[in-house]
Amino acid sequence: MSWLGSIFQRNRDLPSSFSTEDEIFGFEVEQRAYLKQLAIEICINFIARTVAQSDFRIMQNKNRIRDNWDYLLNVRPNTDSSASDFWQDAIYKLIHEQEVLIILNDSGDLLIADSFIREERAVYPDTFKNVTVKEFTFMRSFSMEEVIYLTYNNEKLSRFMNGMFEDFTQLFSRMVESSMFANQVRATAGIESTQKLDEESLGKLQNFIDRMFKSFRKNAFAIVPKLKGFEYDEITDGSNGGRSIDEITKVLDKAIEYVAELLGIPPVIVQGSLSDYETALKSYIKFTYNPLLKKISDELNAKLLDKKEYQLGKRIEIVGIQVKSVTENAEAVDKLVASGAYTRNEVREKFGDERVDDPELDKYVITKNYQTVEGGETNESKTTV
Repeated sequence: MSWLGSIFQRNRDLPSSFSTEDEIFGFEVEQRAYLKQLAIEICINFIARTVAQSDFRIMQNKNRIRDNWDYLLNVRPNTDSSASDFWQDAIYKLIHEQEVLIILNDSGDLLIADSFIREERAVYPDTFKNVTVKEFTFMRSFSMEEVIYLTYNNEKLSRFMNGMFEDFTQLFSRMVESSMFANQVRATAGIESTQKLDEESLGKLQNFIDRMFKSFRKNAFAIVPKLKGFEYDEITDGSNGGRSIDEITKVLDKAIEYVAELLGIPPVIVQGSLSDYETALKSYIKFTYNPLLKKISDELNAKLLDKKEYQLGKRIEIVGIQVKSVTENAEAVDKLVASGAYTRNEVREKFGDERVDDPELDKYVITKNYQTVEGGETNESKTTV
């Protein structure tokens, strides 16, 4: 039955409806879970994108080695994804699900597991069973020693993702509902009670009203014939105002700010504000980004290198985004080299650049005049290179 038929049916039962409490009802605010999900997506993807820009270097006595692992970690981990996409997906899964499992299949590809079962053991290494990647499930089990397994422990974020944030959700939902209600076009349609109210008559009238509303909604200029015994009156025309878009957006911004703080991201970075941007970026790199890279590098060193290789000076280093700019700090670079405190290769490393295979750049040079005090006398040391 159409809505018009329901109205007339209720009018027939009008005398008894006054004593029925169930006829008095209100609107239940729709729970818009996407507010929380959107805030999580924005913040986690921000961290994932920054890690995806990192350069994974296999170093042997400060010299970079271009082996198969270098290619897998930086170029093509598997046949279906590039290195940047791979690490972005891995970091997203790590933060969102609090853990990520990366395996090396028989073809030599690095794969991110979609699901798995971890069996913990007290004496022997833990094992992973039912490892599933996309739609394929490995029949074999994987030992902890042969996989890359990372965990991300954030109790506040876990509580948030498991059901907190109801206040923000309800507030956002109520503001959207009130705005839609205030801007809604509402009208009444009257019909003479002397007309026949059978199903056929109601169907024809309903069809006419539907076509009339459709004409109003789609056409810039609409003319509707006036029927005898039928009246149409608008109560509101949709211009009553309500919550502005700016007010609704502020709630979303506050939600993003809350999630960013849970993840250790200064909110000004995610929101794109230029106020104190450089200070906020330094804070993010020092307290959130670098610790995450350290967690990843520790796992890679433990799983991709054996004890003997590590003792012989082989390392896996991750060089990420840098706040320091060589051109902006040219004066400081000059002082570090000119004072003999660092070699030119050491300065290159501090700015994230690779060392140059030139013995001259590993020498300490002094291009300034310095004085030392010996026995109360001043001796001037002048060494110029």
